[in-house]
Amino acid sequence: MLTRRYIVKGFAAGVGATLMGPYISKGAGKMRIGFITLTDCASVVMAQELGLYKKYGVDVEVTKEVSWPSVRDKLLNGELTAAHTLFSLPLSVYTGVGGPKGRVIPIVIVLSFNGQGITLANKFKGKVGFRDIKNVKQAVQEIIAKEGECTFAMTFPGGTHDIWLRYWLGACGINPNKDVRVIPNPPPQMVANMKVGRMDGFCVGEPWNAVAVREGVGFTHLATQDVWKHHAEKVLAFHNEFFEKNREEVKAITKAVLEAARWCET
Repeated sequence: MLTRRYIVKGFAAGVGATLMGPYISKGAGKMRIGFITLTDCASVVMAQELGLYKKYGVDVEVTKEVSWPSVRDKLLNGELTAAHTLFSLPLSVYTGVGGPKGRVIPIVIVLSFNGQGITLANKFKGKVGFRDIKNVKQAVQEIIAKEGECTFAMTFPGGTHDIWLRYWLGACGINPNKDVRVIPNPPPQMVANMKVGRMDGFCVGEPWNAVAVREGVGFTHLATQDVWKHHAEKVLAFHNEFFEKNREEVKAITKAVLEAARWCET
């Protein structure tokens, strides 16, 4: 028999379930979150593998991207809802260094600290040691005298790897704009390009420094935490229009990634 007390109890239980349960997206549809194959994409990828996006009520497709410029362009045009990306990429875009000046890419959370390195080709062995910069300039000059130029690679103009690489070159007494070539190169292609002699050194995130060592094409000269201890490195950033119009979905995605990060840490 339906009584007022029974109806009130049922209503209260339903409200409680709504408040305690996951947010269910009703209008945003499928969301695409991009990543580059680096160790610090783990929380974004594992949120999918562990079913956490679904747990928090959002329909997400996680997509492997080929380069930071591709991630930038897709965040700007809305092909990606969000992405694992360089901490300084949104800053580089806004200032016009690495993209259309004044365009906004909102950063929601920091995904990683440290974890990058500068790898040098084997031609530097015996001349430059681990964390020892005093002979780098002379070694670079010898390469230029023999080969005509010396080339270093980073992943994105104005990105964190670009900053660390240029700071390191300056500390070694080398002008990165005049004395050597600095070129962009996607992280997964660093080792292969060093192997064929396209570059003499690079700055990139793990695991690509370790892969270069494992494949015998170079050695780790220093880690970026030797340049700036505990520096921010990767972030979760969003397409600006989506961020402005879909705050509940943004919160749900962020919760999923944070829970995956906690899982990765244990």
